[in-house]
Amino acid sequence: MEDVLKTWLKRLKLNESTISMFLGVLVVAVAGILVYNYFSRVEKPEEKASQETPEQYQLEVVEEEGKMVPQGLPVEHIVSPLEHLWGISEKYYGTGYNWVDIAKANNLSDPGLIYPEQKLTIPRSEVKVISKSASTLSTSLEPITSDSYTVVRGDSLWKIAVRAYQDGYAWPKIFAENKNLIKDPGLIEADWELKIPR
Repeated sequence: MEDVLKTWLKRLKLNESTISMFLGVLVVAVAGILVYNYFSRVEKPEEKASQETPEQYQLEVVEEEGKMVPQGLPVEHIVSPLEHLWGISEKYYGTGYNWVDIAKANNLSDPGLIYPEQKLTIPRSEVKVISKSASTLSTSLEPITSDSYTVVRGDSLWKIAVRAYQDGYAWPKIFAENKNLIKDPGLIEADWELKIPR
């Protein structure tokens, strides 16, 4: 038995270069097959575009009973990769605020979690328009020139400092001047009358 093993090992030693060459060719062939299979399965963008022929939704809003409603709804929408409810709502309603209607119509427990290929029903509902009232929101960038300022909704000490001093980092001046009123500089209330030090 020992002699047979020695003889076999000697033959193997003599043919080592030939065996190495065949193993090398085998490894390269297997790697080539794997690479070919991987790239043949990946869809090319132009092939994908030609395969998909869904009807594109054209947004057309009409007035019904005093409400603005998109035409052609309800429809079924198949979620694409990286889509979210806000974007889907913008496509069908022209505004992202109707994402809530889509979530309710589809009984989504977590509206932030939708999946590619998921089917969603886009309901027929009124287009939501958010209006900003100038009396409730501080959207004016007019400089504050007086020695006092009445806080409006949306204000912060930073925003007030920018308008009063053109420097947001000056907010501690306003905070120091109004310590009797402001307990937390990150929390100010609408209708507070603040002193603006000059």
